[in-house]
Amino acid sequence: MTAEAPPAWNVFKQIFAQHWGGFTRVYPRYDTRYYDGLVHKMLACGNPEQMGSLEYRCLHCGEGTHRVAMSCKSSLCLRCAKVYVDNWVSQVSRMLHEGVIYRHIVLTVPEILRKTFYQQSQAVLSPFMRCGVRCLDDVFSRVSGRTLQGGYIVVIQTHGRNGRYNPHLHMIATSGGWDPPASQWHHLDYVPYRLLRKKWQWHLLTMLRQTVKTHEMDRLVDVCYTRYREGFVTNVQKGDVPSRYQSLATYLAKYVVSPPISVRRIDRYDGHSVTYHYRSHKTERVERETVDVYTFIGRMVQHVFPKGFQRVRYYGVQATKTFAKIKRMIHDALAKIQGIVKGAIKIIAAKTYRERYQQSTGRDPLLCPHCHHEMGVWKIWHPAYGVLHDELGAIRRGKYASKEKRAAPEGAHGRALWSASHRVSLPLFGLR
Repeated sequence: MTAEAPPAWNVFKQIFAQHWGGFTRVYPRYDTRYYDGLVHKMLACGNPEQMGSLEYRCLHCGEGTHRVAMSCKSSLCLRCAKVYVDNWVSQVSRMLHEGVIYRHIVLTVPEILRKTFYQQSQAVLSPFMRCGVRCLDDVFSRVSGRTLQGGYIVVIQTHGRNGRYNPHLHMIATSGGWDPPASQWHHLDYVPYRLLRKKWQWHLLTMLRQTVKTHEMDRLVDVCYTRYREGFVTNVQKGDVPSRYQSLATYLAKYVVSPPISVRRIDRYDGHSVTYHYRSHKTERVERETVDVYTFIGRMVQHVFPKGFQRVRYYGVQATKTFAKIKRMIHDALAKIQGIVKGAIKIIAAKTYRERYQQSTGRDPLLCPHCHHEMGVWKIWHPAYGVLHDELGAIRRGKYASKEKRAAPEGAHGRALWSASHRVSLPLFGLR
């Protein structure tokens, strides 16, 4: 069978549509209502008959119309991934403290432990994120000589550039921390790389030993201490000031919260195998890989998190429940210190459908092509809930009728006329 060449984004959907049933028979771990629901929503995304729709119509001339299918918001959907990234950037940009330097820190897991993370994902992923926070707090306190509470926005990512399972943490970390007893912000000019590696190794292996209490886990921990004598690989990006960076969130979004693959990287699909490319970390060159369709599907669905799992979390002085309170304290403390960077974090507003469409096509979808007036919502329909809004019905019910009492015309014997919104019938002039 040779697959047709549909639009680029549709290749991904075509692979799942043709092979999901066979894949779940071979890998029954994914034969669940949860995964079936994600795939079903992803396949229906963009189809207004299955997902529901919003209809717009020009209320000025009545000619212009525009119909928008509701999105599925499935974690497997590549169409919805761009919206998710935009919303993430907006959310994170609001959570950065003005005047504080941030660093991007990556904490990795050695290959020998990746299978354990895959098999025990529900047990270890949340402790994994907290473990990274404890590690950095430990490093910051060790370097400064005082107990500091840093601020961390932690994003867990389980895929590498080639789509294989490779769990690691991306952390937007403050360069320094808050000293509660002294009510001071203590800035750190550097993070010692060697200390970070060793600390990360100790915190990660301690967490695994306490979480996965098996003899095999004890053996793996001992092997890791023997094999990785310099600690685990970490990556610390140089800190940059807010006024120059403008938005660290925008810088990270393109790969921190991106899906395992983008449609541009799928080069070929022939019905049996998929060829895609990626830029290798080791060689820094573009490499191509061809795998059978079941392997490809497996590399995509293995990165789906359990239902309700929060892949972006806030800790320390970035914690959402104390953010507003401590923000003022940090701002006042920084104002007393000379030499600390001054600058403002740029707040990135979440983009609407209209803005994304206009940015992509250069055309405003809600301007009437006939009279160039702005169109309004005409009808909202959902397959499960039916019609949620009907402008035509609202007009018939007298939504736009005047509520003012008007004098009756000549010959109506002084009788008054009320709008239909008062549920009073219009008078038939001349009748008594």
